[in-house]
Amino acid sequence: MSSGKELVLVNKKSQLPMVVEETGLYSYLEQIKQFPVLTEEEEKNLIYDFQINGNLASAQKLITSHLRLAAKIALTYRRYGLPMSDVISEANLGLMQAVKKFDMNKKVRLATYAIWWIKAQVNDYILRSWSLVKIGTVAAQKKLFYNLSRIKARLGLYENKELAPTVVKQIAKELMVDEQDVTEMNRRIGGDTSLNVNVSDDEDSVEKIDMLVDKRENIEDRFASKEEHLYRAKILSKCLLKLDEREQFIIKNRMLKENPYTLDDIGEKLNISRERVRQIEKRAFEKLSFEVKKSMAA
Repeated sequence: MSSGKELVLVNKKSQLPMVVEETGLYSYLEQIKQFPVLTEEEEKNLIYDFQINGNLASAQKLITSHLRLAAKIALTYRRYGLPMSDVISEANLGLMQAVKKFDMNKKVRLATYAIWWIKAQVNDYILRSWSLVKIGTVAAQKKLFYNLSRIKARLGLYENKELAPTVVKQIAKELMVDEQDVTEMNRRIGGDTSLNVNVSDDEDSVEKIDMLVDKRENIEDRFASKEEHLYRAKILSKCLLKLDEREQFIIKNRMLKENPYTLDDIGEKLNISRERVRQIEKRAFEKLSFEVKKSMAA
């Protein structure tokens, strides 16, 4: 009879369980329950064995014993409209980073330390998924992403529904972003809403489903969309030339790559610290944003 671990589909690269598709989520959650929870002493011994002796098997045990934590955090992001299989994969990457960077001298358990890395990795993935088109507004999108829920809670707005124009205006003014961005972000983080609800509080008002129109592009619209995409790509390529070689390398591999490099990855390739990479990336992005805006306004 096969053991629980043998039933788990394994990613050959990371040797971790993975969700194959959305329908496999329940199966994945059931399977990762079979990995034992470590005692504090077991955890310390494994961390020591990994960091001092370089034993990858110990790292593997540390990771698998915390997969439930990563999944629990990942599931809090279900309303963001992204595939849960990808979100869980990102959460697991954050967990692996936590195991790699954990300081044995810290007076906390690995789980406490890992929470920050998992959330940071998932947040970064969500922002990357949303902000590629609006290259000039990434900073504003981040500010909006991290603060919208907090401001809504302060205003007593706990339901996932459309914001009143006055509220949108208030939030946009407070965060110094466009009102349209506030509306779009609220829809993204609000999750699915029923189409069988009235547009207004009037009982006789029509339902949302009655107002839907066919939004499929015709041939002309599709062609125009393609032309617009090519136009933006051309501007971006042109503006990238305004950066020096090192700045171009960092921007391309951190923001324009499907599987972006980490700060550590780039630091190793350029032989500089991760903090120096972060500084160059920030400066290069500001320079690139300025050039893109200037070109599109011309």
